[in-house]
Amino acid sequence: MLAGGGRFPVLVAEAARAAGRPVTLAGIRGEADPAIEAFDHVWIGRGHVSRLMRLARARNARDLVIVGGMKERRMPRLSEIDLADLLLVLRHWRLLTHGEDGILRRIARVFEARGLRVVGAGEAAPELLMPAGALGRVVPDAAARAAIAAGVEAAHRHGRGDLGQGVIVVGTTVVAKEGWAGTDAMVAGFAAAPKPSGGPAVLVKCPKPIQDLRLDMPAIGPDTIRSAAAAGLAGIAVMAGATLVADRADLVAAADAAGLFVWGVARETMGATA
Repeated sequence: MLAGGGRFPVLVAEAARAAGRPVTLAGIRGEADPAIEAFDHVWIGRGHVSRLMRLARARNARDLVIVGGMKERRMPRLSEIDLADLLLVLRHWRLLTHGEDGILRRIARVFEARGLRVVGAGEAAPELLMPAGALGRVVPDAAARAAIAAGVEAAHRHGRGDLGQGVIVVGTTVVAKEGWAGTDAMVAGFAAAPKPSGGPAVLVKCPKPIQDLRLDMPAIGPDTIRSAAAAGLAGIAVMAGATLVADRADLVAAADAAGLFVWGVARETMGATA
């Protein structure tokens, strides 16, 4: 597993180990949580693709899971790349000319060309996937469901431009769109702005239509709930079966305490708006 930041590398590793699958984590320095050290692990630099491949061969690995966030969304600096990796980057220089998801797909092809099957975190740990319907006691009312429908359509339009996964809708009006800074920054910006009227405020997150879910799946956790509550949102809606949920029990407890709904929209409903 190539591990970025956040809880998900550990959660996926725990699920793999519980299923009897041996797992080794390659933690990216400065990104991955030290909690990965509870597993077989190594620490690597941001640009050390060749070291990851050597590790995979040493462990006789067949599958690679790429999971976790990155505080800095950038390509590695030359000072972070050894000679073998520099030759690899130069050979695939066109990676730098594509959007974020295009880069991820091309990086996956680099690994696959060297014999690794890239597996999504949802395939490795299906118990982390969001189900359809409500998590917790709170269910969206008719006004909130109208906001969700408007948000799904808007998020798909926004995602086609490879710009972000999320939007915030008040009533049926989109008032914020996720940018490169991510969902947390969008929610914080909404929290700091004067509150518009017109209906419930809802955060909607959908995979971008061009997104490869093996490489970058939308995710929520208890911190998402706390941020949404602080921003005055009525709830959160995400795609069922295509969103990772961290620390589900804590998330549900936080949502119920705040009176927020967490709603999984059926995938066929999402597809109808694409």
